Amino acid sequence: MHAFEGITLFHLAAPLLVFGEVTRQHLAEDWTSVVFSDDGGPVRTAEGVLLEDLAGPEVAAEADLLVLPSWPTDSPPVPDPFVALVRGAHERGATVAGLCLGAFPVAASGVLGGRAAVTHWAGAAELARAYPDMPVQPAALYLDHGDVLTSAGTASALDACLHIVRTRLGSSAAAQVARHLVIAPHREGDQAQYVDRPLPEHDGTGPVAKAMTWALEHLDEPLDVTAMAARAHMSPRNFTRRFRQTTGTSPAKWLLARRLDDARRLLETTEWGIARIASACGFTNPVTFRQNFAAAYATTPTSYRRRFKS
Repeated sequence: MHAFEGITLFHLAAPLLVFGEVTRQHLAEDWTSVVFSDDGGPVRTAEGVLLEDLAGPEVAAEADLLVLPSWPTDSPPVPDPFVALVRGAHERGATVAGLCLGAFPVAASGVLGGRAAVTHWAGAAELARAYPDMPVQPAALYLDHGDVLTSAGTASALDACLHIVRTRLGSSAAAQVARHLVIAPHREGDQAQYVDRPLPEHDGTGPVAKAMTWALEHLDEPLDVTAMAARAHMSPRNFTRRFRQTTGTSPAKWLLARRLDDARRLLETTEWGIARIASACGFTNPVTFRQNFAAAYATTPTSYRRRFKS
């Protein structure tokens, strides 16, 4: 994990927190995290904290995962030695992960080979200008090509690192880490919902917000976009547009996520059968419920209950 002068504590702490939890939960053997600086010397974070006892760049030659948690916000050119370090790790078979602005040194190293990347939405346009032959997908939370991964800004590092745990250790391990850290194993929507823009209904009193509140109280009913739009006294088309502006996702995806949230609560806190839970959460039948649950959480309702029941 690379630390540089002026890095924010959160950017460095996010991967350390997730990967450190793997060790603390004894989910894998020989899973260790090492922080290195450009010369092995101390660095001072943006918050003024001095980080000492750091490794030197030579540790990258032994890592099977090279994490670049960020990059200076003024986007300085990536030094040739650092480009060589990233390329060398990649050529040796290590996975390279550029989190947030860490996508910039990943792009500079050329290891993406023209494949798509993502970074913090505020830096997406600059990344696209700097590397016009590399597709930039500014809405994604993270993009994983197997050997190279990039993620969106700040908290998206948690999503990306959980994804890494999931791909290497399985969904159960990722869910255990997420549950202990009190974060979602899978986050719905994409980076578009966080882009700096005026969001309507921020006080919860507008027609879309009222329709959402009403829907949460009637999840057991056959709700759809038309019903929610009618509650907001809007056409389905206009309601869908306003809803996406507010939440970054569609009404249908939001409804499904809320129904699955309620299903998880009932699986954890009741002895109800799967059919009763499916009905109570608005699914037409248990088969549809099981299919949607497995697609969202990579496990079955029964397995989830065994793992998380109070």
